[in-house]
Amino acid sequence: MGLKILLKFSNSPTKYPEESITEEFWNSARVQMVAISAAGLGVFLFLFSKFKDTQPAIPYFVLIIGGVLLAQFVTVPMIFVENVDLYLKLPLPVADVAPMMLVYMVLYCAMLAIVDVIEQVMSNAAIEKIDPLKRKTNSNNSLLAIWIANMGSSFFHGMTNLDGLAKSTTNKLAGAMTKFSVLVIGSVVCFFTFNPQYLDYLPKFSLAAIMMFTGYKMIAGLAHVTHYGPYALMLAFITAGLVFKVGILRAYWLPC
Repeated sequence: MGLKILLKFSNSPTKYPEESITEEFWNSARVQMVAISAAGLGVFLFLFSKFKDTQPAIPYFVLIIGGVLLAQFVTVPMIFVENVDLYLKLPLPVADVAPMMLVYMVLYCAMLAIVDVIEQVMSNAAIEKIDPLKRKTNSNNSLLAIWIANMGSSFFHGMTNLDGLAKSTTNKLAGAMTKFSVLVIGSVVCFFTFNPQYLDYLPKFSLAAIMMFTGYKMIAGLAHVTHYGPYALMLAFITAGLVFKVGILRAYWLPC
């Protein structure tokens, strides 16, 4: 997953506003965008190395606020989130669905539920290793939380989700130590869910730098597997390759 995140956002530094598109690849707009992205990532890494043990949230705020301010004076690609109306609706199929399709739907939902449970428990084991306070994770509470969240989101045409490793890695890197950080994150997500227009002020390169750094840290986390011997390391690389190549759903079922 870390490699997927890293590669997904690695092309953002070479993107530039559509109005500057020309046949020449390395035009002035692309060079400017690469320079801005490199400078932003460099400042972020410098500040993180300086404040990671005291105030690790500083580089995140500097990069985001600095990117927003820079976008007021320089034309850069911005994040765009389509404002889709939320409406409450029972998660039931339409009337003309064939009986066999209902069977497929139930089986697919069961598969998603099993995968979510497996991934959540595995994520909890990994989260315990990155927790700076070395606390034990209560998987029962985690599973209950994602069950309630996924059941609720289904009434708004939402997809399944869980409190995965990427979010916990970002949380830990930002210096969060207590469960109060989850409440803060939930409040921020809730605000932007109902006010997505404010995300239009965030340039893509700022988000890309943060996500590339998070992806790299997730990949670097594989280093602890070396302590468990060559078999565990081989299994980790095979699993990572399957997730990267065929996706997380098929990667779970191929070994079976």
